[in-house]
Amino acid sequence: MDTIFKTYKDVLPKKMLEEVKENLPKNVSSEKLKKILAKVKEEYFNSKAEPGECIGLVSAESIGEPGTQMTLNTFHFAGVAEMNVTMGLPRIIEILDGRKKIKTPMMEIYLKKPYSEGKNIKEIAFSIKETKVEEVIDELSMNITELSVELKLDKAKMKQLNVTESMLLKILSKDLKGTSIKQKKDIIVIKPKIKEDEMNEIYKTKENVKKIYLRGIKGVTQVLPVKRENEFIIITAGSNLKEIFKIDCVDTTRTITNDIHEVEKVLGLEAARQTIIEEVFKVIESQGLNVDVRHIMLVADTMCSTGTIKGITRFGIVREKASVLARASFETPIKHIIGAALKGEVDKLDSVVENVMISQTVPIGTGLPGLVIKKNEKNN
Repeated sequence: MDTIFKTYKDVLPKKMLEEVKENLPKNVSSEKLKKILAKVKEEYFNSKAEPGECIGLVSAESIGEPGTQMTLNTFHFAGVAEMNVTMGLPRIIEILDGRKKIKTPMMEIYLKKPYSEGKNIKEIAFSIKETKVEEVIDELSMNITELSVELKLDKAKMKQLNVTESMLLKILSKDLKGTSIKQKKDIIVIKPKIKEDEMNEIYKTKENVKKIYLRGIKGVTQVLPVKRENEFIIITAGSNLKEIFKIDCVDTTRTITNDIHEVEKVLGLEAARQTIIEEVFKVIESQGLNVDVRHIMLVADTMCSTGTIKGITRFGIVREKASVLARASFETPIKHIIGAALKGEVDKLDSVVENVMISQTVPIGTGLPGLVIKKNEKNN
């Protein structure tokens, strides 16, 4: 068996041979295996792009045509109204434009055992969630006669979010400098040191109190523990991968975010490229469409080719093109042509767009490669 696989070692990719090994029927004969590998080789060579083939155009058509069938929707996640995720065409545009700020950042947090089996799952989820003062109070009011702000505490919510009164008072006194803070049973009274005619200061204090950060991971606004197959994971609205990785019970090898720029920052460019492929593929698949992953891989490679993520926009990869005419054909042509004239740039007309613009034969097609002969000097 192994000797037959060795003969195909340099012919077929390693991953393809491994997949054949995994999916072979039990007790397969040598003859049958040879036939299987011969068929795989034939399929592999038929699927390869020939030199000169316009893979960019093929990929653009293969992604663009099914893209017209996509819906323009954001759907709600797992029955939770507050947690929705951008899907469909808006999500594809968001990824391929390489946007720094995405509409609905989210993470899928995988946990180590025994937490992945459900141990303390709710406590872990609530410890991750960013908690602000407005979430642990029942009522927030202004006392005009006393020139103060009164906070009525929600004891049940405080217990659930693991916030103590002493912790709350400590954070309030640290964040609200120049105020006196007193507690009367379940009410905290905050009195700013102001004059009677400075009423708007009380209102400002009231608004500031709501947004004071108490605990959890900043940026994570919503948490949802869900069971996926045989394990529990935590899905979040909001993303902060760097801080999540600092938590001991988190499985850092599988935890992911849908923010490609954050992945690049924390895990590097290769991981970001893989995230682009997976995120685009996930959207296309969820819409019931079928696009070969190689087209998406080409787009991801193009976006990451300069060493950082660049969107497919005039500020992204179009700006990186060597051809002046190719840059001018996209958007703002006069700006590009004047800029190139001032610098004295030369266009070698190597690609498709620039040759189409000047009505010249396009240097593409499978008959493109020329024959190079090494002359024998003796015969000369």
